[in-house]
Amino acid sequence: MFIGHYAVALAAKKAAPRTSLGTLFLAAQFVDLLWPLMLLAGLEHVQPVPAESPFLRLEFTDYPISHSLAGAVLWSVVLGGLYRLIRRETRGALIVGACVFSHWILDFVTHRPDLPLWFTGGPHAGLGLWNSVWGTGIVEGGMFLAGAAVYLNVTRKKDRIGSWAIWSLVVVLAAIYSGEFFGPPPPDVRSIGIVANAAWLFVLWAYWADKHRTVADVIHQ
Repeated sequence: MFIGHYAVALAAKKAAPRTSLGTLFLAAQFVDLLWPLMLLAGLEHVQPVPAESPFLRLEFTDYPISHSLAGAVLWSVVLGGLYRLIRRETRGALIVGACVFSHWILDFVTHRPDLPLWFTGGPHAGLGLWNSVWGTGIVEGGMFLAGAAVYLNVTRKKDRIGSWAIWSLVVVLAAIYSGEFFGPPPPDVRSIGIVANAAWLFVLWAYWADKHRTVADVIHQ
């Protein structure tokens, strides 16, 4: 799953209005931000494979540090705890932790049974929504539209940047996701790791866009 994770972050702004969208992006995508670092370090492994479905072109050989259920629990506690320590806000910390853990839940729905439960590997889990291209597109696309709608409903722009910065972010994410349906498979593992690290740019983009928006008054009532 790709934009589905961002959908969770966008919608989470309603539950944690004091938390920056950038932090919510970081939390919801932390597992996938960690994964390319593990790939490039040789600690986790993936293999490009030929497949008609754009969602099945990667065979996840092993990724227990970033994508195991045990890892999801650990990273949820770590990021939520760090947020509580730095910001002194319990509600925001709980939402941050929940966003981190939501990544594994959504991946469990979409992945084939390749998600390890423990740091040591199997058993593996996954419901396999990726086997249906249209099903995946409808579910993720619907989630993303709903998440964006929630964020735009609970925030208001402070200035012109607050309007076009968030709209451009939404459009770019949607365009990248649409490109997955028609783009070529990744050439090699190193390229996957390097390109995947570009997701950090969306975290920074979200911080910037959210800085130019304010929470709507209705949230404080």
